[in-house]
Amino acid sequence: MVLPLFGRAKRDFSSLREAEILALAISSEEDDARIYKAYAAHLRGEYPDSARIFDDMAEVEDSHRRMLIDMFKRRFGDDIPLVRREHVRGFIERRPDWLMKTLSLDKIRRQSVLMEEQAQRFYRAAMNEVSDADTRKLLGDLAMAEEAHEELAETLTEKHAPEGVRDEEAAKEHRQFLLTWVQPGLAGLMDGSVSTLAPIFAAAFATQDTWQTFLIGLSAAVGAGISMGFTEAAHDDGKLSGRGSPIKRGIASGVMTMLGGLGHALPYLIPDFWTATIIAIVVVFFELWAIAFIQNKYMETPFMRAAFQVVLGGGLVLAAGMIIGSG
Repeated sequence: MVLPLFGRAKRDFSSLREAEILALAISSEEDDARIYKAYAAHLRGEYPDSARIFDDMAEVEDSHRRMLIDMFKRRFGDDIPLVRREHVRGFIERRPDWLMKTLSLDKIRRQSVLMEEQAQRFYRAAMNEVSDADTRKLLGDLAMAEEAHEELAETLTEKHAPEGVRDEEAAKEHRQFLLTWVQPGLAGLMDGSVSTLAPIFAAAFATQDTWQTFLIGLSAAVGAGISMGFTEAAHDDGKLSGRGSPIKRGIASGVMTMLGGLGHALPYLIPDFWTATIIAIVVVFFELWAIAFIQNKYMETPFMRAAFQVVLGGGLVLAAGMIIGSG
């Protein structure tokens, strides 16, 4: 489960040609328009006023897409290369449609503000990568339009806030905390807790030597922590995604990965094999339920779904390690 040391094969934003930057902008506007239309459809029954606002926002994104396509055709012809957010480092991937249907109005408002912040940041960065005057002007105009759109999204948030005007600075600070620390830390904790289960328990049952098992667990946890930390830091510099310092995210991911692995390795400092193993299994149980709780509290994952995925997956990995070690 540990990701490759150098992350997935993605392009650096600075390596894109001007045609690819325009193509990325076109696909991004298409995606955002679809997302706003999905929000509107989801809200139309219970919140018709909010649904109309998202319909309008979708139409604006469509108009941006048409402007970008016209610019691309004038400069580069009719063949638009396929460049999407997931192909470029630094973009936060959008939720698929089937997950949007479970979002509350408050979560949709917060997500729309985040989308507009990233779009504005993208256009500001894109202006610095192109030399054509007309293209720079278009990108600058779109950045200003996205800024106005962000204000509209924030107005929507304040209008429907359940207990008065929301403190926007506090909301942004909380969102930044989630993106910089909680999200990479949770990913690291999940990876460290689950990916080290099989090698540690396989070694334990194969050797029944607690000291050797501890050393194997220690090496697996430290190695996974270093790998995840470097992967997170190299994967995204935070400039486009707004996820904050790559060093902070790398530390959060690396440290939590290592702690996730060490949790069930430390009991093997106890000399008695069965005492150490029973304690290690209890620790695993608490680790997996803690991950499910964090996913539910901070990442908006329904608790039962998080528990099913994490506990069942971890249990299967644990069982696999025991069976392999006993073979």
